[in-house]
Amino acid sequence: MVKLKNYNVVLKHFVLILTFSLFFSCAEKKYHVSRIEGTKIGIENTLSESSEIENFIKPYRDNINTDLSQVLSFAPITLDKNGTWQTSAGNFLSDITLEKSNPVFQKRENKSIDICLLNHGGIRSIIPSGNITARTAYEVMPFENTTIVVGLKGEQIEEIANYIVSEKKPHPLSGMSFVIAKDKSVKDILVQGKPLDKNKIYYVVTSDYLVNGGDNMIFFKKSVEKYDLDYKLRNVMIDYFKTNKEIKANTNERIKEE
Repeated sequence: MVKLKNYNVVLKHFVLILTFSLFFSCAEKKYHVSRIEGTKIGIENTLSESSEIENFIKPYRDNINTDLSQVLSFAPITLDKNGTWQTSAGNFLSDITLEKSNPVFQKRENKSIDICLLNHGGIRSIIPSGNITARTAYEVMPFENTTIVVGLKGEQIEEIANYIVSEKKPHPLSGMSFVIAKDKSVKDILVQGKPLDKNKIYYVVTSDYLVNGGDNMIFFKKSVEKYDLDYKLRNVMIDYFKTNKEIKANTNERIKEE
């Protein structure tokens, strides 16, 4: 006769051992780096392969260089970004951006742009005196930034003025002027030659980089309207060059100090 009691004890031990074995076998294994090895993989280019690549891309490069080298306009003097509150390059770029963007905005939205604000750091090169080509535009504006029009309340326009004073940088500004008082406060803000109306919505053209908070221009995030003109800043320059055989910067003061 089989002793069931002893059999049950053995069975229980077997089940416990099997359970612990499964538990530890399924536990997450930890690995440690014990050795790192590296080998050099050589990259070989034969002369024939280089020649084939060069022959393939040469026609495209030549066409691009031809387009970029075509003379579009002429600059009697060099326009640069040197200045305390405004610069010749900044005045020029903000003025032409407002000028070329406004007809697009008027046609699409039946509204007019009041102000243009760009950023000083976005100007990457001078516009040298002499012949101007499309390459000039690529050197000044190498990025793919596009023009955006935002609707801002009067109090945000005031924030723009205060921001410029606090930054102490000649950010390109057009359509707006103000005076910096002796205590560094802002006064006499004019938009299109008229005193600032805090109850009015003003339309400001700028770049997508700044609208997204670039250069800490957070006032753009408070916009009540936003319109993408799908018009790159670089193309604004090229279009202006094509329609103006000679360029110059407007030297009127946008920011004055007491």
